[in-house]
Amino acid sequence: MALAAAHEKQVGKLVVRNVGLMLSGRFDAPLLEADTLVAEGGRITAVGREGDVDTEGARVVIDAKGCALAPGLIDNHVHTVFGDWTPRQNQLGWIEGCVHGGVTTMISAGEVHLPGRPRDPAGTKALAIVARRAFENFRPLGMRVIAGAVIPERGLTEADFAEMARAGVVLMGEIGLGTVTGAEEAREMVGWARAHGMTTVTHVGGPSVPGSSYIGADVVLAADSDVASHINGGPTSLDTAQITRICEATTRAVEIIHNGNLRTGLFAMRTMLELGKESQLTIGTDAPAGSGVQPLGMLRMVSLLSSLGEVAPERVWAWASGNVARVRRLDTGTIAPGMSADFVLMDRPQGSDGRNVLDALAKGDLAGIGMVVIEGVQRIGRSRNTPPAERVPEVVV
Repeated sequence: MALAAAHEKQVGKLVVRNVGLMLSGRFDAPLLEADTLVAEGGRITAVGREGDVDTEGARVVIDAKGCALAPGLIDNHVHTVFGDWTPRQNQLGWIEGCVHGGVTTMISAGEVHLPGRPRDPAGTKALAIVARRAFENFRPLGMRVIAGAVIPERGLTEADFAEMARAGVVLMGEIGLGTVTGAEEAREMVGWARAHGMTTVTHVGGPSVPGSSYIGADVVLAADSDVASHINGGPTSLDTAQITRICEATTRAVEIIHNGNLRTGLFAMRTMLELGKESQLTIGTDAPAGSGVQPLGMLRMVSLLSSLGEVAPERVWAWASGNVARVRRLDTGTIAPGMSADFVLMDRPQGSDGRNVLDALAKGDLAGIGMVVIEGVQRIGRSRNTPPAERVPEVVV
């Protein structure tokens, strides 16, 4: 498992040249007029035309061979436990599998699947702290796993949130997975978490696991979390009237997930777009779930929302990268100087009717991933999970 713990950054200069299409990760300007990316110390330093950027002295040169370059996908909703294992499906290596699906960052919504999960305040705090610290040290194929999302349980106090924040916890898990389910108590706990620098989420819809609760629009809006989590159900959805009410009233992010109700996911997407709230759309998987582990879940969501929702895939990709990064205050998700050098090189899958990778996604196909780079280091070559790409990038220096 030596590769599983790899998290080194590229120390020297990295140059990626001959990029055919470059996605920015920004929904309002999703494509860049650029064919070259330069990174040093794990961060992007320049993006532009090859003749306009400094490519001298590169330690590593990647010839993209005309492939598209896009920011790594950020899964806004996972339920990690410890290591690269999920007890819900008793499956090993699921996080590595997601790197092969173009995901470079995962964000926990709570370590709720831990067998025997403690529910008292002391145990709840301890779990959040140890999960946060464990995944800071354990990076499967370089994946950045932001873990340690404290489950909202009755008995926690503001002093507890202050203690967790001092220990490095930056997330509060889903309201509704623990004993906090009422509007007023949810709002109070969100306020404590936010005051101590944590981003927060609220479960939306029917119960997901034994011990979780139905959370409707009243509680979602009263809690005012940073993310209305799985607005299309995790997995059971609210009715469209309640979804409409949340979309209309919220000033926070709305999340559409893979392991939810696709019909209401499309409904929520269209509602948010009609309201001019594209900046608030985010995407996650809610994996591992009862339906399994889907290493291509994020990539499938880009294809499904684009093809069935008739939205340009480069915009949907931004909901799954730059939008999530902005809500979660991350230094990744967009292709721009100063950002972490986390990106995917991909092309049209062999046999697709699409003219290029974007057209293939718009027609419902998956992209063929040829390389994933995290913090400036190549983590995989051709993906073991996506269909084979028409073209595959090559390290030439």
